[in-house]
Amino acid sequence: MEPGGNRGWLLRLVIAFSFAQGAVSMARPAVSYRALALGADERAIGVIAGVYALLPLFAAVPLGRRTDHGRCAPLLPAGVVLISGGCALSGVVGTLWAMAIWSGVMGLGHLCFVIGAQSLVARQSAPHEQDRNFGHFTIGASLGQLVGPIAAGALIGGRDMAGTSALALVVAGAGAAVAFTSLWRIEDRTALTSRTAPGDRVPVRRILRARGVPAGILISLSVLSATDILTAYLPVVGEHRGITPHVIGVLLSLRAAATIACRLVLTPLLRLLGRALLLTVTCLSAAVLCAGIALPVPVWALALMLVALGFCLGVGQPLSMTTVVQAAPDDARSTALALRLTGNRLGQVAAPATAGLVAGVAGVAAPFVMLGGLLLLSSGVALRSPGSTAGGPAPETAPRRAGFALDRKRDS
Repeated sequence: MEPGGNRGWLLRLVIAFSFAQGAVSMARPAVSYRALALGADERAIGVIAGVYALLPLFAAVPLGRRTDHGRCAPLLPAGVVLISGGCALSGVVGTLWAMAIWSGVMGLGHLCFVIGAQSLVARQSAPHEQDRNFGHFTIGASLGQLVGPIAAGALIGGRDMAGTSALALVVAGAGAAVAFTSLWRIEDRTALTSRTAPGDRVPVRRILRARGVPAGILISLSVLSATDILTAYLPVVGEHRGITPHVIGVLLSLRAAATIACRLVLTPLLRLLGRALLLTVTCLSAAVLCAGIALPVPVWALALMLVALGFCLGVGQPLSMTTVVQAAPDDARSTALALRLTGNRLGQVAAPATAGLVAGVAGVAAPFVMLGGLLLLSSGVALRSPGSTAGGPAPETAPRRAGFALDRKRDS
């Protein structure tokens, strides 16, 4: 199969990712509500949210190395098993420390799935299709983020907050297991890059020094931290402002729906503005909107802000994937994506923990001001990043990136 020739695998991957991400998006606010019912304060919520990213922080690069020199597909079912178990067991245990542990298992499963899936997209997409295919792939995440919070909000509520949030977590675990139905024969063996000996592995330092990789990592970290803290802390904001869990679920889903809309029109936006300018404008706009959430606005205004924020945040993830893949050495694309995910998880550890401290000192809305500053920094980095041409690699990297290992093998 030529890279990009048959996209049936991409549709099945989007479906599987929708269920896996939907389970995680349902579980994250449910974990927050269950922890609150068990007596957690804002600092404890931040710690539990941070543990979600702690195990993945150490596992990302080894998994990326393995994927660079082998198959991607085995990571997908492994990720589904860990997500499903982490969700369900978070609802069964009755202590905060046990919830934190199973939240970490859920995060490890999500990492396994995402590394395998992103590597699959990079490997089975032609270079000129990567922006589009990564955009379509991340629609799966947005669909999950759309349905998950609504489902959580529908189940959680009433006087028995601990019981209803536990039910939501068990349902999320069952939903994750449905992803298995779309994972058959998803990887084409002929699209595998040539295996290299362990001594030929590209050093991490060299990958990080490639122009465009640090920018892609920072942008991705900022965008994901914003999404993550929104998911974990909007329920806390709702508790303080008297907004019900059902309404919070709807608000989070509106943000996800706007992200889907953004990714559906990503290709024409790239043609109009180019990758670097599009990233700059959306990061800058997201910074202003994140800071605006700290204001005591009515629910309808908060909904409008979250819709606009969701649209802006929808750009960063797929374009940062393409930026990293096209900037990295040919034999280290999966490792580069894993480094990007390591940055994401570092942000998911540091941002919620910092948000918990900030919220404890300055109030629950203060973390959103912190996010605004991080996104403002990312907008400046995006303006200086390579890839200003619409949707394609930077001019200096295009000839070197023009073919995959499969194409080189055929030419020889």
